[in-house]
Amino acid sequence: MPALKVIFAGTPDFAVPALQALIDSRHEVSFVLTQPDRPAGRGMKLKASPVKQLALAHDIPVFQPETLKDPAVQARIAQEQADVMIVAAYGLIIPTLVLDMPRLGCYNIHASLLPRWRGAAPIQRALLAGDSETGVTIMEVVPALDAGAMVSKGVLPISERSTAQSLHDGLAAIGGKLMVEAMDRLCETGALEAEPQDTALVTYAEKLQKSEAIIDWTDSAIAISRQVRAFNPFPVAQSPLHGEACRIWMATAQAGEGKPGEIVAIGDTILIGTREGLLSVEELQLPGGKRLAVKDFMAGRRLKVGDRFGD
Repeated sequence: MPALKVIFAGTPDFAVPALQALIDSRHEVSFVLTQPDRPAGRGMKLKASPVKQLALAHDIPVFQPETLKDPAVQARIAQEQADVMIVAAYGLIIPTLVLDMPRLGCYNIHASLLPRWRGAAPIQRALLAGDSETGVTIMEVVPALDAGAMVSKGVLPISERSTAQSLHDGLAAIGGKLMVEAMDRLCETGALEAEPQDTALVTYAEKLQKSEAIIDWTDSAIAISRQVRAFNPFPVAQSPLHGEACRIWMATAQAGEGKPGEIVAIGDTILIGTREGLLSVEELQLPGGKRLAVKDFMAGRRLKVGDRFGD
């Protein structure tokens, strides 16, 4: 069977499994679009994106324009004469002119079960909302935000211990597998069946704000647990403790009563009162310190029952 000539557009870790899956497939990734190198780390040195690093490791040409609206940039993409473009968390607006360049279209890997959670933070919003499952949708790319017709979906359950990081990793793997399956079908048939999204069911996943990471202990334990897990690994939920901003990395909800923010028990976890139920904290971190399990955190610290998180 013939292979497809693919342009891949992606930038962060989420896109890496998809690029690797396409590299491992029979299709040819001839060209990679990724965002320009950005300053990172303490030294703020320029760092290549994860997608760029993988592409270069496989000797795939990489193009890093600041915008795709530049005619010279568009001419370079057109020169590739690709069969298809695959997009995964690229991060730049793709003009209609560029979307129309590949012979068989342009497809995106979106980390939600569309039409639920279009937009910037679908994984975190699904967790915060208490959704029982999330997933990946392979969709046609259109000029409107995440509005394209849906080609296929893969589902991932959300458990009481799921974090944004664990869901991110699971969804990235599912997305790579689904995209290769879709490209195999496209190669065989020349077109992919796609189902339009039901606009009545659309919800939007707004970009995360750091202010959302501040814990309000008058919320329920279930809501705070979702907040903690949704903001792991970024921006990390936090609450004042003895005048310092304490970051909470992992916590689950359990039955019990206590005053909001007050420590009611310390053992393998720290149990903290909320409006409804107890928050069982497993991992936390003080400024300048490491992320620690409760047992290690408590070593040498004067924290006791009755102490309070919050202002």
